[in-house]
Amino acid sequence: MKKILLLVMTLAFAIALTACGNAGNQEPFISENTETAVSDSRTEEKESEPKDTDGDTENSDTEQTDSERENESQKESTDEPEETGNRILIAYFSRTGENYSVGYIEKGNTHIIADMIAEQTDGDTFEISTVTPYPDAYDECTDIAQQERNENARPELVESLDNLDDYDVIFIGYPIWWSDMPMVVYTFLESYDFEGKTIVPFCTHEGSGLSSTEENIATVCPGAEILDGFSIRGSVAQKSQEEAVETVSEWLRQIGVIE
Repeated sequence: MKKILLLVMTLAFAIALTACGNAGNQEPFISENTETAVSDSRTEEKESEPKDTDGDTENSDTEQTDSERENESQKESTDEPEETGNRILIAYFSRTGENYSVGYIEKGNTHIIADMIAEQTDGDTFEISTVTPYPDAYDECTDIAQQERNENARPELVESLDNLDDYDVIFIGYPIWWSDMPMVVYTFLESYDFEGKTIVPFCTHEGSGLSSTEENIATVCPGAEILDGFSIRGSVAQKSQEEAVETVSEWLRQIGVIE
């Protein structure tokens, strides 16, 4: 009987030890699973956040868009043809030597005005000159000029213009001799076809203004548009060039050649 009682007590003690051992192993197992679950959750949340790439992603996209737009704008600008204005020529006859009211000069009065027009319009210049030069002495020159006018002469040109077709607007400059253009200017005008061109007369004088030269140019150059001409005293062109520049500028604006 004692043996049986001892066996029962031993069995009960063994069962109690097993229960305690199971209870001691249970907490670390549950805790480890909880940490793993929490760690996995944090990892998922971290991976779901946007990655930082050397600055703000939205700003980076905006800069790229602006760059693309700028490239497209430059491409469109390159594809568009460049706007070009009218090409301008300033053809003029001018004389040095002894001149009325200004004495001996090294640069002609009309030449001075031609250069002012060229500077303000960015035009090309062409000097009309004769094979036979005119005398330096004023009285001798006026005698020859009167003779040429009476004979309706056409003095020979030293040089011809080969590219008139390249120009849309042609300024024609000259001094007034015996109330008209020098005959060599007629030689020049009659040597070319000005149909469809715009002609702008200008002259230097000492009291006669343009005289009837605008009408004469229109007769010699049928089919050309003749704009309002400009006249200035040779003495002003030679001796008061600041005043001359201002007067030329005002005239060019009035006829719409410059702004």
